[in-house]
Amino acid sequence: MSKYKIEKTEDEWKEQLTEEQYKVLRHKDTERPHTGKYNLHFENGTYVCAGCHQPLFKSDSKFDAHCGWPSFDEAIKGTVEYILDKSHGMIRTEIVCSNCGGHLGHVFNDGPTETGTRYCVNSLSIDFKNDED
Repeated sequence: MSKYKIEKTEDEWKEQLTEEQYKVLRHKDTERPHTGKYNLHFENGTYVCAGCHQPLFKSDSKFDAHCGWPSFDEAIKGTVEYILDKSHGMIRTEIVCSNCGGHLGHVFNDGPTETGTRYCVNSLSIDFKNDED
């Protein structure tokens, strides 16, 4: 039994994703801060996984955390999996898409809104669907 609903071979992921998306989504790389197309993006709609298009975050949960990556104060229920990450000499919580296991970023308990959380997400891990689409 597979862990995720969507499972693909490495070659299939490489064919579907750009080289940069593949590094982030499948190998947990991180894009440079202030370079992502969704960092300062504030249109109405839904942010979806770039790997499988599962809806992850609604635009009304997005805020500017001034950290250099898109930030959200909550995920759509059931769409994000939380994994303990002890890499790079830190203890963090990694977030991945619950549908395909794609690496999204990390979640922190320093958010400025009522939720107190900050989902710090790589732009390369997500796409955007406008409300009019």
